Amino acid sequence: MNGLKNFHYTHPHPAVTTDVVLFSIREARLELPLVRRTGQPFAGMWGLPGGFVGIDEDLESCALRELEHETGITGVYLEQLHTSGRPDRDPRERAISVAYCALTPADRLQIKTMNGEKEVGWFALERLPPMAFDHAEIVTMAHQRLVAKLDYSTIAFQFMPETFTLGELQTVYEIILREPLDKRNFRKRVLALDRIAATGELRRNGNHRPARLYRLKFPDKVEIIK
Repeated sequence: MNGLKNFHYTHPHPAVTTDVVLFSIREARLELPLVRRTGQPFAGMWGLPGGFVGIDEDLESCALRELEHETGITGVYLEQLHTSGRPDRDPRERAISVAYCALTPADRLQIKTMNGEKEVGWFALERLPPMAFDHAEIVTMAHQRLVAKLDYSTIAFQFMPETFTLGELQTVYEIILREPLDKRNFRKRVLALDRIAATGELRRNGNHRPARLYRLKFPDKVEIIK
């Protein structure tokens, strides 16, 4: 084994990057942060937070590091989404990107660029600007994954604050799905999952009568429910 320490492959090999699609629900819209590129290629265009994987760094650590470095956001739910390997996706060199999907409640967000150089903007999913590389395709895949997982997991709960009403939870589902849901059927299904617990408190929204507040039983866990 000692003889392998100085071994180097002669076969050309690609660079590896990570890119992060971070979804949050802000102002009743599904939004994500993008970073304006300052250098070539695609200077001035918007792209996903991300960057090159360090030689001694694992993929998830790179994704979290780049997200924090470029946006200041930490403490998110993160799962691997897709590997993009089209040969011409990066005009600089052969680069493979491992994309991640991240989710966080809006009340945990505190946006700032850690390097102080790049501009960060929030964009609604329906109003994305032209994006660098193949990042628009990655965002589309991330949304498709999110929609699919609503049907068989508790992934939507990752958008919820510490306490919430069933109406607020239903609104999250409707925003992601882009369609209304039947109130009675939704509440019956969610309560049957036994993944939320009533706090014993009420909250009044506007002129509506007070609604029960709930909390997540397992706030840091996405569970498969089918």
